[in-house]
Amino acid sequence: MTQPLLLDTCAVIWIAENEKLAPQAIEILRSTYDSGMPTYVSPITAWEIGMLASRERLKLLITPQRWFGRLLETPAVRLADMSPELLIASSFLPGKPPRDPADRIIAATARDYGCTLMTRDRALLDYGEQGHIRVFAC
Repeated sequence: MTQPLLLDTCAVIWIAENEKLAPQAIEILRSTYDSGMPTYVSPITAWEIGMLASRERLKLLITPQRWFGRLLETPAVRLADMSPELLIASSFLPGKPPRDPADRIIAATARDYGCTLMTRDRALLDYGEQGHIRVFAC
């Protein structure tokens, strides 16, 4: 892989919870790490983790803040920027982007950083099939 990787929220959860990933996803994670390319996480993922935990859709043994902080301590994982420009860009995505604002921010981040997006989110996978972002299912 010659470009950085962006993990969406579901991918972050699956990886952190040691859920079964597709063999291709495991290989891409390894090759990204081995090549020294960064793996990014969007700040909107922190918000989504908090919302999932507050609604008890994600059971955590520690606070969401500490959980997300530990994620960012993982080697080669970096927090992507969420600038006003990126947020505005998420409002003007080409094609038929996802309706969910968090998904739009993640898609805009993938486009801005030139990342391949790892997700299981059907709306983001569909957006990738339109050719506006590089995406693969985890």
